[in-house]
Amino acid sequence: MRFDLTTLNLVLAIADTRSITAGAQREHLALAAASKRLSDLEARFGVPLFERHARGVEPTEAGRALVRHIRSLHTSLHALESEVVEFSRGIKGHLRIAANAGAISECLPPDLAAFSQAHPQIRISLEDQTSAEVQAAVAEGRADVGIFVPPLLDNRLTTRRYRRGTLAAMVPAGHVLAGQARVRFDALLDHDIVGLHAGAAAHELMRAEAEGAGRTLKARLQVRGFDAIAQLVEAGLGVAVLPAAVAQRFAQLFRVQVLGLDEPWAERDYLLAVRTQDVLPAVLQRFVQALCPTAGTPTPGGPTP
Repeated sequence: MRFDLTTLNLVLAIADTRSITAGAQREHLALAAASKRLSDLEARFGVPLFERHARGVEPTEAGRALVRHIRSLHTSLHALESEVVEFSRGIKGHLRIAANAGAISECLPPDLAAFSQAHPQIRISLEDQTSAEVQAAVAEGRADVGIFVPPLLDNRLTTRRYRRGTLAAMVPAGHVLAGQARVRFDALLDHDIVGLHAGAAAHELMRAEAEGAGRTLKARLQVRGFDAIAQLVEAGLGVAVLPAAVAQRFAQLFRVQVLGLDEPWAERDYLLAVRTQDVLPAVLQRFVQALCPTAGTPTPGGPTP
């Protein structure tokens, strides 16, 4: 089934104005021509797209579904136009990056800035996702490169070690644990936990560690963003585990104390992943080499040292 944008735009106009006449006028079509386009489209689908009433029209369920897809198509077309036009302005590539919150907050921004400065002709887009979502986005081609923390969940990816990160505990100033330099995770489990939403790598790690110790993770407050975590901890609503570098920055802004997390799993790797393929596109090769210059030849399904 083939579609033309004129007819699809007409359907959208009719849905917006609740009138075939007004929809035709908005799209600069004669009423007879608009009516024929609509009836031909309904005949092709085999279902009515609008219910006709004396005061106008209302989209049917099929019509509402079609309108949703037309709006999505418009968004994609605008993005396509914007990206293609950039090539006329000297842009020679587009790199889509997906990364988890820890990588974005702890180590990625300076590397992105350095890469952008060295390659101003390459456009970069960055999306914040959970580690599991990052892997799915790269494997399915919705992102060119991903940065996340293990475990590796998709064997369609080739990974390299990117950076080493450290988790720390954050407690309110004056908290019962605040006098210690380091703390065991078991001691944190006696208190309410403020953390990222379910699915975030740190949350899933804490949940697994708590279950392994036969304890319950009292994740009373879950938010999106480390700044919200710091503010809730400062307010005395719980304790938190987050990247040490991020925690130290927030300790300069909020009345909180950062404690070393005395657990082997507090040290964790950030992995850089691309979809397994024989030859990487040139833009992607440059980015991988810039972020992982000392890594050896990657192997599918596992990180190189």
